[in-house]
Amino acid sequence: MTKIIAVVNQKGGVGKTTTTINVAAQLAGPRSSVLLVDLDPQGNATSGLAIPKESTQLTTYNVLNGTAQLMQAAQKTNVAHLFVLPANNNLAGAEVELVGREHREFALRQALQQASTYDYVLIDCPPSLGLLTINALTAAKQVLIPVQAEYYAMEGLSQLLQTIQAVRGSTNPQLELLGIVLTMFDKRNSLSDQVQTEVADYFGDKLFKTIIPRNVRLAEAPSYGRTIYEHDRWSKGARAYKALAKEFEGRLV
Repeated sequence: MTKIIAVVNQKGGVGKTTTTINVAAQLAGPRSSVLLVDLDPQGNATSGLAIPKESTQLTTYNVLNGTAQLMQAAQKTNVAHLFVLPANNNLAGAEVELVGREHREFALRQALQQASTYDYVLIDCPPSLGLLTINALTAAKQVLIPVQAEYYAMEGLSQLLQTIQAVRGSTNPQLELLGIVLTMFDKRNSLSDQVQTEVADYFGDKLFKTIIPRNVRLAEAPSYGRTIYEHDRWSKGARAYKALAKEFEGRLV
């Protein structure tokens, strides 16, 4: 059965897209095909996988509005067994168009009925709690929340958790919190340790043991359209995401 995971945080700049790309790339292999759904109108996951987002004809927008099928729009990436449903700024219009549509929260779930050929579907959500994110939470089985190790790390998380609870009570009773992953961790900064303690106290075993460090090579990779494994497989960032993907996979069993 296809495992569908939404990667969500309404705050921007927390490493959400970086996490989605690199976990997806690590999961992809001869025994596991992976679809990354770019649900962010900024299209950062698309360009981060070397797909030219502005010249792409069929995108997530077309799939949501019914003018294209999922299998028509999904594209191969440079990573074997990893596919992407690309996005560009056209997707911003989908949120407006979906408002007047009946059963609008179920548009992505309906589209992903064609995703049974994939072992994993990872959804890179926009930095908001709007209708696109609600679609992702309605379609997903689990939620992964990247949290930056900074002063305001917990700010907004309560609202996100309330949204998850609301979706669980309405459109998706099976939705579960897979876990929280700390990103951009700087061990030289005592604040990072304080944030880790605070998040661990609040979330307990929902906090992943693997921590993603602040790493220059991780920051560079998207500008080259590469995963961290293609860019620098021996970097601290690559080793961390490899460990995270293993832990992530273990939680899905």
